[in-house]
Amino acid sequence: MPIEVDVAILGGGPGGYTAAVKAAQTGRSVALIERDKLGGTCLHRGCIPSKALLRSAEVYATIGKAESYGVQMPEGALSVDWKAVLNRKDSIVEQLHSGLNALMRQNKIQVVNGYGRIIGPSIFSPKSGAIAVELADGESETIVPKNVIIATGSRPRRLPGLDYDGETIATSDEALEWTSRPDSILIVGGGVIGVEWASMLSDFGTSVTIVETADRLLPTEDKDVGSEIAKALRKRGVVIHTSASLQADQCVRTDNGLEVKVVVKGEELLLHAERMLVSIGRIGNVEGLGLENTDVQAENGFIKVNPHTLQTGEAHIYAIGDCIGGVQLAHAAMHEASVALDHIAGVKPSRAVDRDIPRCVYSRPEAASVGWTEEGAKAEGYTIRTAKLPLRILGKALVYGESEGFAKVVADAATGDLLGVHLAGAHATELIAEASLAKLLDAVPWEIGRTIHPHPTLSEVMQEVMLALDGNANHG
Repeated sequence: MPIEVDVAILGGGPGGYTAAVKAAQTGRSVALIERDKLGGTCLHRGCIPSKALLRSAEVYATIGKAESYGVQMPEGALSVDWKAVLNRKDSIVEQLHSGLNALMRQNKIQVVNGYGRIIGPSIFSPKSGAIAVELADGESETIVPKNVIIATGSRPRRLPGLDYDGETIATSDEALEWTSRPDSILIVGGGVIGVEWASMLSDFGTSVTIVETADRLLPTEDKDVGSEIAKALRKRGVVIHTSASLQADQCVRTDNGLEVKVVVKGEELLLHAERMLVSIGRIGNVEGLGLENTDVQAENGFIKVNPHTLQTGEAHIYAIGDCIGGVQLAHAAMHEASVALDHIAGVKPSRAVDRDIPRCVYSRPEAASVGWTEEGAKAEGYTIRTAKLPLRILGKALVYGESEGFAKVVADAATGDLLGVHLAGAHATELIAEASLAKLLDAVPWEIGRTIHPHPTLSEVMQEVMLALDGNANHG
């Protein structure tokens, strides 16, 4: 007999499991179909494992400069146990995975392990949306839902012409499985993933080269953020080539790794590295879902949705998360899960625009942003005011020993409205939450400036930069 439920969800990543829990909390019956492990890319091949590695690298780098804090290290005592680093990463992932399984049981969510495919009208349902599932044990199951939420995530985009083997030439998914740290690496792509890997591996002592096609690192972020992160990485020895293109057909394997031709501003360079990491974006997992049996449409590798309700071409089928493109972030997918469930429940949904979803880079130093960049606001036609203050004005930044970086605010000169906030520096990914709340509440800069911030803290930079817009900063 088919399984009849109120909501069936394809994909058990952050968007999928959040949708499942929210649906169950409203009393709806739920089936969550996942072909691999609950948690998706974020837990197993992305956010969590990469941040675990970055934290180990940060600790290693901090201990390496222990003398600057007055702490003496015996000569030659500092080293990296890569196996232990990986074991710590795996332990964190497993702990969270176990927690997710418990959460599903707690909310009485039926988890179906298998490969789901949407089928058209049939004996099970007069409309498309029933899901045929090939179970892990070879058997099959049919799920007949009132509503479907597609949350199948994404995978790394591959550069054509390269011979990927997961070891010498790898995507970020495969690099997380490396059992050894490379002595040298060429990172193709200077976006978030490329920058994070460059930061982590350079902290561990790997010789890193980045090749980015745009004219700066983190090209979708405010130009000051990209410049600050590039400056910090170069200071640690990372070589950065911008306005550069890799000649994939001229990538040659050698006894020591790879030899690659790169064109940088018209000049040909021959680069050598033990390994190559390709991080040029991600593409939605939209193949093999049975979309051809429905009126759901995919375009350029992503599912098309109503931007307000997240409905597809079929009113009862929704899509959320990486598979619809836009801001491909776990917390964006979680937010979209709430939007879809609100609409299913008959509540008018309120979806944040992409630019108002916080964006974080977990490099050293970190970076975080929300809202318009300076360039984006100008291009949109705003007359703007900006203020920018360095973190070194803060006592806590000096005490912490991480005073590089800044806070920047972009405001509408005509109305005083807050347009964007951009941070680079220690704990930027934590500090950005205040700016995100300000955007939600339509707070203006002077209101944040009047908010009492504890001293000494890094959060004071938010208060100071807002006051600086009117020339009233207490420091700087």
